[in-house]
Amino acid sequence: MARFFLAIVGLVYLLLALWCSVDPASTSRSVGFTLQPGSGQSEFLVIYGGLELALGIIFFWPIWQREVTRYALVVCVIIHGCLVLFRSAGFLIFADIASMTYSLAVGEWLIFLVSLGICCFGKKSGATPLQ
Repeated sequence: MARFFLAIVGLVYLLLALWCSVDPASTSRSVGFTLQPGSGQSEFLVIYGGLELALGIIFFWPIWQREVTRYALVVCVIIHGCLVLFRSAGFLIFADIASMTYSLAVGEWLIFLVSLGICCFGKKSGATPLQ
């Protein structure tokens, strides 16, 4: 179950990396960014394209190497726990949050809670649960 879940999360990140890399203007607009020519475009490509590609690869890794499942799951919990923490702070600090941002928040919470649940309550067989 953990490997299947991580593969879905990995696919989401790979698709986001592709969207951010191929159509950065649309992607950035949907989350409230204005891309400045040159440095701004480069930074968006690197962080939203490159970093999301790296996350997608990490979450896909257990598909071809089962023994890294626990590692990838813990990384998933840490990353999404941090996203949830900072996203929640952002909702408290800032006003005029767009609907796309709320959609991202729901996805981040869902991934965080499911990955945490698998870590804490997954079957004892295999490398999935944290002990």
